[in-house]
Amino acid sequence: MKQAGKAIETKAKTGKELSSKTLNQIRKIVKENNGKAGAPIRVLQQAQELVGYLPPEILKTISKEMRIPLSEIYGITSFYSFFSLVPKGKYVIQVCLGTACYVKGAERLIKTLKKEFDLEPRGITADSKFSLDTVRCLGACGLSPVMAIGHDIHRKVRPSKIKEILDSYD
Repeated sequence: MKQAGKAIETKAKTGKELSSKTLNQIRKIVKENNGKAGAPIRVLQQAQELVGYLPPEILKTISKEMRIPLSEIYGITSFYSFFSLVPKGKYVIQVCLGTACYVKGAERLIKTLKKEFDLEPRGITADSKFSLDTVRCLGACGLSPVMAIGHDIHRKVRPSKIKEILDSYD
């Protein structure tokens, strides 16, 4: 009976249950990094690599195992933009909102993604295929507006081309 309660307790927002195997892997990561410089960040990075994002149960486990207040763990994850507290899609779309991209129409790309794919910044599509992040610069100002999907940089993107671009990802 206690196990059933534990299973319910470890459900992430996606409804997927975090296995005891996963939580044990998190504990192992903590043990390997404890006492090293920057240990909390290292542990959070490795946990995110393992699961894909940082659900509350993982943050609580890290907090408990490292003996660091949960508020401090949340503070780290909310400060650094590379940490995600929400699930990511198979493909992460990044739309640059830096000055050059913004002036050249990046905002229209965001509006198109919302209208045609029901995808908002920090959101994920219903099929979990795509998630959307906005970034301040992708380092390709001369090619603006720029959109990255994984390691692919799409340059001079027009709203009318977004469907074609997304359709090219399985």
